[in-house]
Amino acid sequence: MTGTFTPLPGAAPLARQVRAQARMEARLMLRNGEQLLLAVVIPVIVLIGGVTGSEHLGLSLDHDPVDVFTPGVLALAIMSTAFTSLAIATGFERRYGVIKRLGASPLPRSGLLMGKVGALLLVEALQVVVIGAVALALGWDPTPDVLGFLLAVVTGTAAFAALGLFLAGVLRAEATLAAANLVYLLLLAGGAVVLPISAYGAFGDVVRWLPSGALGSAMRAALIDGVTSWRDLLVLCGWAAVGTTLTARTFKWE
Repeated sequence: MTGTFTPLPGAAPLARQVRAQARMEARLMLRNGEQLLLAVVIPVIVLIGGVTGSEHLGLSLDHDPVDVFTPGVLALAIMSTAFTSLAIATGFERRYGVIKRLGASPLPRSGLLMGKVGALLLVEALQVVVIGAVALALGWDPTPDVLGFLLAVVTGTAAFAALGLFLAGVLRAEATLAAANLVYLLLLAGGAVVLPISAYGAFGDVVRWLPSGALGSAMRAALIDGVTSWRDLLVLCGWAAVGTTLTARTFKWE
């Protein structure tokens, strides 16, 4: 009889399921001390340390240190969330059978992935607010190209999320933890994500094709030069396509 059951039995619409999954994923990410450290604390420390210590490091920059470091740190924050945090969280979810159990729920696998991406975007929005506020307090005065910035965020998130899921899908949880942190540190030090490619000399011709170098360059182009760097966006799209293909072929859900 109509109205006998309240609420009506059956699964919620997919969009509502995805929103609920995204909110839960974002809360879990921000409640985890290690993930919060990667997402917010380390990028803020890098920003403050870079701006205040650039003269002591002997860096030759074409713009004020805060204008150079802020786009790079925003790129670093996206990399830390979309790659390192996602890879580690997904790896341990596989280990503890969380993904396997979610597979028995009305939420389809596509919905689970959309929920994870939605959580990444929520956390990244928080990162932009926090890092932007700190940068403004340090004297940052951007002239942004909004389209270029948004495209850099979206394509950078897609590229690093695809690579992070690939890593989490083929390695054990402990190996994923070690590998994700190692790659993060290597790209932070030598991937042209925080500093411009010009700071790497001849090696810059190599790192510009890495996802870290492309994301950092796209961010600097949008927030320093006020233009959209289509070449760097295409590089990120290429990495996203490669990562998605590898993930689709190799990812193990349990």
